[in-house]
Amino acid sequence: MSTATGEASTRNHPIVSQERWIAERKKLLAREKELTRLRDQVASERRALPWVRIDKVYTFATPEGACTLAELFAARRQLMVQHFMLAPGWEEGCPSCSFMADHTDGMNVHLAHRDLTFVAISRAPLAEIERFRRRMGWSFKWVSSFGSDFNHDFHVSFMPQEKQGQVYYNYAMQPFECEELPGISVFYKDDAGAVFHTYSAYRRGVEAMMGTYTLLDLTPKGRDERDGAMHWVRHHDRY
Repeated sequence: MSTATGEASTRNHPIVSQERWIAERKKLLAREKELTRLRDQVASERRALPWVRIDKVYTFATPEGACTLAELFAARRQLMVQHFMLAPGWEEGCPSCSFMADHTDGMNVHLAHRDLTFVAISRAPLAEIERFRRRMGWSFKWVSSFGSDFNHDFHVSFMPQEKQGQVYYNYAMQPFECEELPGISVFYKDDAGAVFHTYSAYRRGVEAMMGTYTLLDLTPKGRDERDGAMHWVRHHDRY
């Protein structure tokens, strides 16, 4: 999900006076402001995307019982779903999806106060989800789509027969990579109870959930992923 940034050292960076540093920093600040304005513009364009009404009924297993997609919103109008890579029979969830999820619990109270409910959804049966959740110590809502078309319809799970061909992922056809892949989807529910799909992101788009990367990008060594993107990531109980 990122490129290697290389090693930081005084050999690669000139040592200058404070005045020279301020001058160089101001040049970068101008570029950062450009990026901020561009990010705001793209966010506005994202909000302006057309919506797709969801007429299909999806049912999920939750600790409280069966629940439809509309019911996952709870009392809010917006729903964000992390398509968490945990297939039936897996011993543990994907390390990268777990890295994403590690950022969630602290944000949840703030998301809820902006009319947004967060839910993780996986194909694994609920008992397997709960076992892994207890190990990781998470408290966010996580439900099972086992037996549902939900993961397939949102192009994050793939059938065994697709292994020899191509699959549709990140808005393009590409060779089969894995039976599960990551994603984020957003939905809206109107006053009449109708549900609409407003946005989905895949590949590096899921970095929106990775606040750790945002902080690493401020440092001299950056993401320091010389051996491959995210290969360094471990479940937080295995560092």
